[in-house]
Amino acid sequence: MKNLEPRSECDLVTVPARQGLEAVDILRRGAVDAVGPVMTVGPVLHDDACDTLGFLVPPGTADAWDVPGSTCTQSDGRGAVLAPPEGAGWLLPPGETDLATDPTVLRAALDEAARLIEAADNCR
Repeated sequence: MKNLEPRSECDLVTVPARQGLEAVDILRRGAVDAVGPVMTVGPVLHDDACDTLGFLVPPGTADAWDVPGSTCTQSDGRGAVLAPPEGAGWLLPPGETDLATDPTVLRAALDEAARLIEAADNCR
């Protein structure tokens, strides 16, 4: 796994891994334009225990984040160097543009993921 260290001012939305993986899949297959697929998900971190995923979102997202079952940690706003902390790594590493995931799009994907998981669990 690459260890990239881009400069970034991003908040971090942390969700349970199962919901996060569903949301990543929804985001990756959900956007298509005239040229082809459009990546709508930014960098995503995972912890080594695979318990949680963290989506990088624009700074200030934490101020209004209220999605049940998730947390949003505010950045320090000083452009801290972003590198996976000890015991974590990149599921989707930052690219050259270091785009953060749009919080509105992420919220919709997390909601859809929660509905899919609930439906799957109720089918057992």
